[in-house]
Amino acid sequence: MNDIKIMASNRIRKLRIKSGYTQEELAGLANIEPKHIQRLESKRPCDIKLTTIEKLAKAFKITPSKLLDFKE
Repeated sequence: MNDIKIMASNRIRKLRIKSGYTQEELAGLANIEPKHIQRLESKRPCDIKLTTIEKLAKAFKITPSKLLDFKE
């Protein structure tokens, strides 16, 4: 498994919980399918496209680089 996938998965889950969103709420804000959020946050996360990173960052009201800041 690619470590960056796991780091991105953990980061998305952490930001979602910190923001108080359910997976369904985040999916609605990011204009993506709830199943995709589930796959991104799973123990075996799927690949993530740059456009999805942009949508998620916008939903969290942060920059894409902040979304991918795995040090936080």
